[in-house]
Amino acid sequence: MTAELNGRTALVTGASRGVGKGVALGLGEAGATVYVTGRTVTPGAGPMGLPGTIGETADEVSRLGGTGVAVRCDHTDDGQVEAVFERIDRERGGLDLLVNSVWGGYERMFENNEYTWPFPFWKQPVWRWDAMFQAGVRAHYVAGALAARRMVARGAGLIVNISYWAAQKRMGNVAYGVAKAATDRMTSDMAAELAPHGVAVISLYPGLVRTESVMRAAEFLDLGNSESPRFIGRAVAALASDPGVMKRTGTVCVAAALAREYGFGDIDGRQPVPLSLEDA
Repeated sequence: MTAELNGRTALVTGASRGVGKGVALGLGEAGATVYVTGRTVTPGAGPMGLPGTIGETADEVSRLGGTGVAVRCDHTDDGQVEAVFERIDRERGGLDLLVNSVWGGYERMFENNEYTWPFPFWKQPVWRWDAMFQAGVRAHYVAGALAARRMVARGAGLIVNISYWAAQKRMGNVAYGVAKAATDRMTSDMAAELAPHGVAVISLYPGLVRTESVMRAAEFLDLGNSESPRFIGRAVAALASDPGVMKRTGTVCVAAALAREYGFGDIDGRQPVPLSLEDA
């Protein structure tokens, strides 16, 4: 299956780098106009000095055949988020696809020279919980509500919430698991309310993605079944171009499983093996 999204408009939140950037690029190669948001506008200014800016993402989207539009946005500021949607209304007259990839809580993995990510909840810094819910779950909720108003009026649309297996098993820390579980439940409940209006909502799980932060630790990882960031973008593009996508609304989808069903591969031609709850 070759996804064709010419003439379609997408918004990908948190697209400076990582999975969000990969989603934007996958939509770009399918021909979509992709608005990409993020706070990073200066190279190297991201968390832990990671490379990537929204401008670079937008340029790559355009080089791949789509149209990339970079919009600086702090998704913890509702006014800035509303302004993004209003701009899309003015420039494109509507929105076909929202991908919620923005997330918080990955900043400052080290505090006082200690790696705090795996700490038990009573030793976790409280800011991590707040970041995951403010810049993650709440940000998805706000953008989802703004997108839904527009999609309901048109009687069509797709909202994809990027989530992960931590919603279903313990991975990392309590805050991470609770936040991802909240994301999946939000998907399910949003889908129930939007189904009568022809709008689909899906939670999408990547596998091990070769993001910038993952590649910094590549020597310690088995990347044999890993995915390029663009792979999950191809999964989103396949969903968005599927006229029967409503049959999936309210469900959790795994990018690698979608690849087998829709018949697309990664940028190197490989098809990663879909992870299960047991081996995630």
